[in-house]
Amino acid sequence: MLALAQTAAFLVVWRFAVHTQLGQWLDTVALTGNRIGQDRIDGPVNRILNAMSVVSLLAATAMIGFIALIRGRKALAVTATLLIAGANVSTQLLKRYLDRPDFGIDPERAAAGNSLPSGHTAVAASVAVALILVLPPKLRAAGAFLGAGYAAAAGVATLSAGWHRPSDAVAAYLVVGAWAAVAGLVLLFFQREQAVVSRADAHRVAAAVLGLGGVVALVVSALALSWLVDRSTVPVEELTRRPLFIGYAGSAAGIAGTIAVVSALVLATVHRLVPRWKG
Repeated sequence: MLALAQTAAFLVVWRFAVHTQLGQWLDTVALTGNRIGQDRIDGPVNRILNAMSVVSLLAATAMIGFIALIRGRKALAVTATLLIAGANVSTQLLKRYLDRPDFGIDPERAAAGNSLPSGHTAVAASVAVALILVLPPKLRAAGAFLGAGYAAAAGVATLSAGWHRPSDAVAAYLVVGAWAAVAGLVLLFFQREQAVVSRADAHRVAAAVLGLGGVVALVVSALALSWLVDRSTVPVEELTRRPLFIGYAGSAAGIAGTIAVVSALVLATVHRLVPRWKG
């Protein structure tokens, strides 16, 4: 159900953000608003984005596999590795083969074509989610908050740097979330006879706090974007500082809220996906 729900959410985001004039206009407003205060955050943004490379992804994947192996979880090591690989490969394939119609809203970037989902955001999110799966129960909650924060920072950084539209980051989180759900099915299939679920390993409060925080951020984002809809007839280049800032800040809240909800879903179910071994 989670895999299907997040796949459906991805399709909704893609159709609205890419194939409607309103969706493209909202994305462009947010991407234009990133100029406000950009000089102050260029340094941190560049450090976050430059830290994401093929080498760093391979190193993170190896570390996650090593954590699972030292816990004696071979199936978990393989599944977590496949989660990272599958999420990032599918992200690159989607970005390459999905089309983006040109409605004349963002002529500066029209030649670049489709940019959804964001590859950098998928890297950060897939590592963060895989880390929740492989960490021992005592460290999962802390890992979920740190991973969600890191992935949120990466998604907002791609917007702040002008590399990606906000819908690109949101779509990347949903791709990772769908892969995480599929990984959960694989784990359940291979260990259902050898493990027992312990309620002591559940992190209900932490998952609720993370999920509620994500929902609040998504509500704030929806309110901000709803306020902008009434101004959608105005060309982006004619908007004043206030709507540009609201578009940027509201989109950043939507990015952070999405990964918080995705991480909360993983944290709420991980004690059933990676249960204790019998004996």
